[in-house]
Amino acid sequence: MAAPLYFTLLRVFLVPLFPLFYLFHERLGVSLGSLPYILILILLLCEFTDLFDGFIARKLNKVTDLGKILDPMADSVTRLTVLFTFSQGLVQLPLLLVLVFLFREFMISTLRTICALKGFALAARKSGKLKAVLLASVSFLILLLMIPYTMGYLSLDSLRLVSLISVSLAAVYTVFTAVDYFYANRSYIKKAIY
Repeated sequence: MAAPLYFTLLRVFLVPLFPLFYLFHERLGVSLGSLPYILILILLLCEFTDLFDGFIARKLNKVTDLGKILDPMADSVTRLTVLFTFSQGLVQLPLLLVLVFLFREFMISTLRTICALKGFALAARKSGKLKAVLLASVSFLILLLMIPYTMGYLSLDSLRLVSLISVSLAAVYTVFTAVDYFYANRSYIKKAIY
């Protein structure tokens, strides 16, 4: 197995720790004050493995077809796991808002699969890459806001409001990326359907 794939798989195995600590920190003996730091560390590790697998694949010329499939899948699993986790516990994001991201990933993945079966690959869009950066930034923002909350400097209502606004803005941009992706690949979509 190529080295970049190990980083991709590591990301898939790391991300379940995020909801585990977020939802069950008391049972695991982790204080509320320590929780944001642990979650930030987990998310940082996930983001770094994402950077490393792509960097190593290009640097060592180890780009593989399996990597092209697994890397976006690992990205989706990571982002969606974090968002669904935030629909519970302290943050309480509305589930319908989180489903926007799930539907986008489902539609794009389905389209890519159909086109791959027809013999052509759909290129990633810059808007999609920016969406990934935006979602990571929003996730880190929420985790950073949890620090003053646990110290008593930020109310729970403020934490939830800022989280809701930032994720809502990311959701609007996510819808735009889906439209952009379908429009940019409309000729391939026609070939795949007909």
